[in-house]
Amino acid sequence: MAPAAFTVHLPPSLPMTDEQFFEFCQVNRDLRIEQNADGDLVIMSPVGSGTGNREAGIIGQLYVWNEQTGQDVVFSSSAGFKLSTGAKRSPNAGWIRLDRWNALTPEQQEQFAPICPDVVIELRSPSDSLETLQAKMREYQQEPGFQLGWLLDRGDRRAYIYRPSESVQILENSDSLSGDPVLTGFRLDLRANL
Repeated sequence: MAPAAFTVHLPPSLPMTDEQFFEFCQVNRDLRIEQNADGDLVIMSPVGSGTGNREAGIIGQLYVWNEQTGQDVVFSSSAGFKLSTGAKRSPNAGWIRLDRWNALTPEQQEQFAPICPDVVIELRSPSDSLETLQAKMREYQQEPGFQLGWLLDRGDRRAYIYRPSESVQILENSDSLSGDPVLTGFRLDLRANL
């Protein structure tokens, strides 16, 4: 099996600006690309169809709940966010309160928005390293504005729950996850996704 991701180290004398990174991603649309806090490019292989289907189910549940309860903003894995460390990440799903989103300029909203989602969901595909995804979740956990993160590991049927300044909570074989109090009344059905 091919590695899920590989890292391209850029020399310190050739750093990419935010605009150059955005343009690089635009001309390489078939690749999933992130940038870590050190400026290295992390290039990931596309996910398999099964993982893509589960991701769509998760985003769909979050989107429908959001449309029924308010006008906040839901994002797919195609959206990128610039974190306070300079890292640029694309979680499988994200949710941002509308007041935080509207505080950004239209230009910021159209590129890799300089904001961490309030809620981050990562779905582990069969080729993903659990340790790498856990490190990304800890990175989100340290960000201003972050309130809740779910790392869903279908292989081990575990859900890892992250909250600011708290130890990770691990649930095994759970049928659903409660978004309360951040996503009031939202329950993510895991039966088809975990």
